[in-house]
Amino acid sequence: MQTTNTPAIKQLLQVHRTDSAHWVGDGFPVRSIFDYENLGREALSPFLLMDYAGPAEFKPAAEPRGVGEHPHRGFETVTLAYQGEVEHRDSNGGGGRIGPGDVQWMTAASGVMHEEKHSRAFTERGGVFEMIQLWVNLPAKDKMSAPGYQTLPAGRIPPVNLPDQAGQVRVVAGEYQGARGPAHTFTPINLWEISLRAGARANFDLPEGHTAAFFVRRGRVELSGSRDTAGEASLALFSREGRRVTLTAREDTALLFLGGEPIAEPVVGQGPFVMNTAGEIRQAIMDVRAGRFGRLEPAALS
Repeated sequence: MQTTNTPAIKQLLQVHRTDSAHWVGDGFPVRSIFDYENLGREALSPFLLMDYAGPAEFKPAAEPRGVGEHPHRGFETVTLAYQGEVEHRDSNGGGGRIGPGDVQWMTAASGVMHEEKHSRAFTERGGVFEMIQLWVNLPAKDKMSAPGYQTLPAGRIPPVNLPDQAGQVRVVAGEYQGARGPAHTFTPINLWEISLRAGARANFDLPEGHTAAFFVRRGRVELSGSRDTAGEASLALFSREGRRVTLTAREDTALLFLGGEPIAEPVVGQGPFVMNTAGEIRQAIMDVRAGRFGRLEPAALS
């Protein structure tokens, strides 16, 4: 009997799309692709939430738009910038500005107060704003660890060319074909930005047992293991069993791959807090009221 070394194919579970949009503050018109109250609680662990902001045109303004001071505890936020600029500062001393190609990785963990707003320069000139924000869960043992902040500029994110000039992979976190992403993660995570040219076909061999999902930011792809396609602002979720996913681009396509080891623990969330028990949520609320998350200085971003 002839054997083959071709990895088992991951099966497509669903293609999910959300068209309804809402505002976060006055600066981020988002579509919530998934959150921990529905699709993200177990199926997409360790990812809790994904908001896709824009593309949206903003006219020049005098004051930066965005979200003012607010708390988080128990997880991390990851912001990937495609168009426009955002500035961040928090009560732990973290802060910075990111623009196209950059990534911001904030670890709220035991708790921070922070704000996110359009940069002063983007506010004054206006333009198109487009970003993705993910919430990434932390295991129970790390939820009360010290907060942290990582700015990952575009120049630090390694690109890997796909075979046959099919496109490119930018490795934000984890590893692809020997290239390691700059992000520090608490659990094994692969976060890749993928570009495929029209008509190209690419195989991706992924860790067995890990969550595997592809978000199509632009374009359309055919998905292995099915006759389905996924188009703009759609999320294709695959089985944890198997290793290989094959994508064929119907047109020039930009994707974000979300992969990671599931965290097999209870998820209890309320607004900006994601913990393991209702008691921990109550404690988080009391800690914020008592000022234990710290405070931001009153000066505006500049």
